[in-house]
Amino acid sequence: MSSDNILVIGANGQIGAVLTEALREAYGADRVLATDIRAAEAPAGPFEILDACNGAALDEVVRRWRITQIYHLAAILSARGEENPMWAWDVNMTSWLNVLKVSRERSITKVYYPSSIAVFGPDAPKENTPQDAALVPTTVYGISKVAGENWANYYYHKYGLDVRSLRYPGIIGYQSEPGGGTTDYAVHIYHYAVQGKPYECFLQADTALPMLYMPDAIRATLELMNAPAEKISVRTSYNLAGMTFTPAQVAASIQKYLPEFQVSYRPDYRQNIANSWPKSIDDSCARRDWGWKHQYDLDDMTRDMLQHLGERYGRKEIS
Repeated sequence: MSSDNILVIGANGQIGAVLTEALREAYGADRVLATDIRAAEAPAGPFEILDACNGAALDEVVRRWRITQIYHLAAILSARGEENPMWAWDVNMTSWLNVLKVSRERSITKVYYPSSIAVFGPDAPKENTPQDAALVPTTVYGISKVAGENWANYYYHKYGLDVRSLRYPGIIGYQSEPGGGTTDYAVHIYHYAVQGKPYECFLQADTALPMLYMPDAIRATLELMNAPAEKISVRTSYNLAGMTFTPAQVAASIQKYLPEFQVSYRPDYRQNIANSWPKSIDDSCARRDWGWKHQYDLDDMTRDMLQHLGERYGRKEIS
């Protein structure tokens, strides 16, 4: 591993910040360059400002740092994307095509591309959505991710570029703030609970969605990227699953530790997005090909979230 130089694009984001730390633990801090369009608050290793929509700037960074692997995490997510669809499409696609082009020209050995359950639309089965379900999304974010998956598959088959991808469900973590997605409530709700504030949820109480705790998401990413190439049978993007729960269920899980916590519900435009997504995911291909298995269930995650956020906000009784 030590001979690789890794570029993380979008390193300040919810997943990017945690993945960068994990990569530095695995490869060495000096071999993982974190980049984003805005400065990092307290970088723990090499960091540069980079707009991946600028192909020349991306190429210069890859050349100068002698990059061998790229993790492309920058994207405009579902809720923010619906506020300005053309901007979201332009950012998501231009940056990804630049990464693919530079990776081919600079002989990058591996590329990671995060996809999402947003690729599924209302035509896909809601329960145990299969790997090969129809991809007819109803958000520009989902549309861009479907296109991105197909470009990943194209570059693998046409040019031999080793692109690997996961369709993340909602990701929940305490380390950083979410980035404007439809599943963000499942992070915000814990922050409100620990601070002793009531939470108004933007989804209906019974809206079931697939979710994954951050440690499982990071582990899945690293396991996929470290798997032998011959084990990778899916070159679009692997379904990935962990838990499925509703806002009411996560509230009840929190109330086991904080009985006074109160939640109300006022669905907004994000409810329609959530309604188009699966309730649960069939990730048997990932389990078969490279041994994926999630570790955290809802109560395990709640206990861990409350402990870490309790330390952040000074709630000693739950830390």
